[in-house]
Amino acid sequence: MAQPIVEPLRITDTLEKLHYREALSFRTSQSLALSESEDDPAIRQKYRPFILSNTSEKDWVSDLELTTALKLAENNLKNTNQRLKVLVLYGSLRKRSYSRLVAFEACRILFRLGCDVRVFDPEGLPVKNDVDHGHPKVQELRSLSQWSDGHVWVSPEQHGNLTAVFKNQIDWIPLSTGSIRPTQGRTLAIAQVCGGSQSFNAVNSLRILGRWMRMFTIPNQSSIPKAYTQFPDEGQPGDQRLMPSGNRDRLVDCMEEFVKYTILMRPHMDLFGDRFSEREEKRVKDANHYNLSAIADNWSSPNLFVECSRVDYSTEPRLLASSSIKSSHSYLIFTFSY
Repeated sequence: MAQPIVEPLRITDTLEKLHYREALSFRTSQSLALSESEDDPAIRQKYRPFILSNTSEKDWVSDLELTTALKLAENNLKNTNQRLKVLVLYGSLRKRSYSRLVAFEACRILFRLGCDVRVFDPEGLPVKNDVDHGHPKVQELRSLSQWSDGHVWVSPEQHGNLTAVFKNQIDWIPLSTGSIRPTQGRTLAIAQVCGGSQSFNAVNSLRILGRWMRMFTIPNQSSIPKAYTQFPDEGQPGDQRLMPSGNRDRLVDCMEEFVKYTILMRPHMDLFGDRFSEREEKRVKDANHYNLSAIADNWSSPNLFVECSRVDYSTEPRLLASSSIKSSHSYLIFTFSY
């Protein structure tokens, strides 16, 4: 029987080379993506438009060396039996929206890393107002945010800041709905596309928004300059795929970092959302509720005797002097006894 060929360990191999050789087995084959048979058909059709329909098309994402993140994600999936739930938002309604194209590329990276990725389509979302809280698109967005473990936000930069399309989505997500916090404690990755030279105004604004929404924004960020030059011309093969560049590599860095942070932080989401001020507010509210309940119970007691008398402060100097109420009006005094 032929013996298997084992490549010997060379003395000249450094740790870096060993890591690279080990990574080769993960380079083109390892993927934790949800297969079509595992996935919910309705969810796949509605929320995963980034999945490539042509399986024969060469996909640069499948060729990425993501050894560390893949191993971490694989172990997390085995230990929890739960995929990371990621909501992706983009900020343009144009037919050829570069923020949408970049968002879809980010989704493909996250999908390969085993995430349950869902993209919200902002088309049809009403402008923020006080009457459309029950609108189906508003309810859909809020439900997705509550469902998620983390968000990925991609906005164009227009006139030096976020687009109205993107900001409108965030405005519809409340900080709290009763006891529910749709964004609190979740992780956030941010990216922007630029029509001109590289800028960071949009990602800076996204980072501020994330802080106000009580989210943990990862340190890394992506800003893609002259986005129209980063894709093949429309109508050309692969016209919706990012071409190789340092900007594309930076997007990969961000998604890999986002997955690592989310895996580490997700088990402690409730802990990060535990605040003294909110506990104190709840304690006072519960105490008041208990006192009102006790009064209501006592009011129905057959042994309760209520005496009502009218006191005129103007004719009672002693009461007037000791009272903070400086008035000549009469007040009803209720005396409760058992």
